Amino acid sequence: MSQRQQLERLFEIDRQIRAGLYPTADKLAGDLEVSRRVIFNDRTFMVDRLGAPIGFDRERGGWYYTEPTFVLPTVMVTEGELLAFFLTVELAKRYLGTSLESPLRTAAAKIAKGLTGPVSVDLNVLGQNYTFGAPHAAPSSEATLMDLNRAIRTRRLVAMRYYTASRNARSDRTVEPYHLYNHDGDWYLIAFDRGRKKYLYFHAGRIERMKVLDQAFGPRRDFDAAVFLGQAFHVEVGDTPREVAIHFDAKQAPYMRNRQWHATQSVAEHKDGSLTLKFTTSGLDAVARWVMQYGTRAEVLAPKELRERVAEEARALAQAYGPPKKSKKNR
Repeated sequence: MSQRQQLERLFEIDRQIRAGLYPTADKLAGDLEVSRRVIFNDRTFMVDRLGAPIGFDRERGGWYYTEPTFVLPTVMVTEGELLAFFLTVELAKRYLGTSLESPLRTAAAKIAKGLTGPVSVDLNVLGQNYTFGAPHAAPSSEATLMDLNRAIRTRRLVAMRYYTASRNARSDRTVEPYHLYNHDGDWYLIAFDRGRKKYLYFHAGRIERMKVLDQAFGPRRDFDAAVFLGQAFHVEVGDTPREVAIHFDAKQAPYMRNRQWHATQSVAEHKDGSLTLKFTTSGLDAVARWVMQYGTRAEVLAPKELRERVAEEARALAQAYGPPKKSKKNR
């Protein structure tokens, strides 16, 4: 019998006991169209696993709760639901960032404590069978994330000192926060920078100090998180979205197909087993770094500026890894 059928029987047994009907195994077996043995197994399960204080009243000849205040747990799970819960916890610990590990563990413990059902709840045992590799994410403080969340929710301006890695420089910014985005474990704030007058990504781990101001701001009608994220590539955006086309040879193609590389992507298959991946993005710098990891297995077809950028980097690499230059001492 299915676990759902068992749960339905448990609820009916509980209903009859709570209603003061003093049910017996024979009556319940008839009502539920199962054998007496099944009903007794259900009773054992309720007593041993759910802590139900079921007693037998000799005068009335049926079951009752010795503790009238007892209630069945509000959450009962199947084995599949429990596994999904565990995997969610493990993934969240790694991909939401280490700063949230402590509150996440607390929440998971509270939820796990309240779970009960046809399977035992032991996250430690499940942890022996599954392992997740953590991403190489830079830490973001829990306090920063909570403050940013509050600023987004209440539409308050944020003043911050931000470190820009690409320029190795620090600057003071006043921004309108709109969205928090997690990419490979790193948290990014999408905000309108009032000084630069455009929407930008800010890595939460590089916000050195910040303050949620009392000043509120009205939402800008031109901002759409889905559209903004769709134009980016690996959390990088440029000025104008361009159509990118990259050819992957027959040896690399099997690793590229059936995967979502970008929200706008399309794939053209070729007779020789190769494929061409196309998508639209303004983050060409990120695309250049990404495509170069595939070496000669990938070739940028468009746009021209991206192809030239990768070619220039390839020439620089060839020169750097070419024959060592002879020193004057060896001449």
